[in-house]
Amino acid sequence: MQLLHAHASRIFRTISISLSLAAVMSAAQPSGAKVSLAVMGDSNSLSYQDRISLPNPEQRGGTYRARTLNWGEVIARLRGNEVDPGPWEISGVSNPSLRWLDVLGIPVARAPRKEDYRYNFANDGADCSQLMGTRRRQAPRLVRLMDQEPQRWKHGVVVIRIGLSDLARVIDIQAQTPGVPAVQAALQGCQAYFREAVALIRSRHPDTHIVLVNAFEDSQDAAYLQRWQSAREIDNIARMFDAHDQGLRAIVAQVPNTSFFDDRAWFRRHWGARDAVGKPAFKTVAIGPKLRVTHSVGDAPIHSMLADDHNGLVWNVLWAQAMVAHLRDVARLPVTPISDEEVERLVRLLTE
Repeated sequence: MQLLHAHASRIFRTISISLSLAAVMSAAQPSGAKVSLAVMGDSNSLSYQDRISLPNPEQRGGTYRARTLNWGEVIARLRGNEVDPGPWEISGVSNPSLRWLDVLGIPVARAPRKEDYRYNFANDGADCSQLMGTRRRQAPRLVRLMDQEPQRWKHGVVVIRIGLSDLARVIDIQAQTPGVPAVQAALQGCQAYFREAVALIRSRHPDTHIVLVNAFEDSQDAAYLQRWQSAREIDNIARMFDAHDQGLRAIVAQVPNTSFFDDRAWFRRHWGARDAVGKPAFKTVAIGPKLRVTHSVGDAPIHSMLADDHNGLVWNVLWAQAMVAHLRDVARLPVTPISDEEVERLVRLLTE
């Protein structure tokens, strides 16, 4: 009986916190001329300084973690006067309380619990099903939050960057036997969730721009350069990612006020790709007169990717620069481009 009472107390305490958070969010003031930024996605967009979702000190940079930012954190630092991702806060609900709140029909502002910008719904390990399904339900929860301040989102943007987990599950199958039913199911399932999420946002907030980001090609991941060592395997994998890109581009072609950000093309411009026979043939990226960044794995800023196989500091600063340019040039939002000088200055500040 005591255990039951204690569990009930935790549930009601969680309900109280959730309702209080919803009240605080609904009372927030519009962001004025700033561009409101919301994010849905996986660990590629989860803020690296989130100590709730990422409690292990070895994650996201290890000893360099405090100086290793994700792309959203970079934009907030360099364009916080023009782009508003919401306040930095601890919010949301995780299992098992989330399960009971769902049963009781209590609205939850965010799931899971994390430390991040208010409108960043990305979380570790997410796949496309999280956009509309599972207990996380990123799009419905985000839209419920957007509904509280519709004026804010008339000049806002939602970036959807998810799908790598879905394609990674079938990448070895595609490398050997392309286009089999398992691969087609992964592609069609992910694209269907994208369509549903976009339709939900568009139905409630027609003026909000939506950016669809394709999945980074795992065969180019610095942690996997010893895998898939033939041109045939690399070509097969590329065809699967091409098909996913085509699905996202089709959504953009059909839905007004949306755009496609080509993450794969962005990577090739900076670090290149494997050669014609599938062997690593990557470039080195120069930041200023001193720093040289190779496509390799390690927590120091000389590596493109971190030891836990996530994008490194320089990768994220350059990616943020490209996303801001996309918001200005493609989405036509009033955001000042991030200059190469600003990139160098921020990286130098965080690495020296």
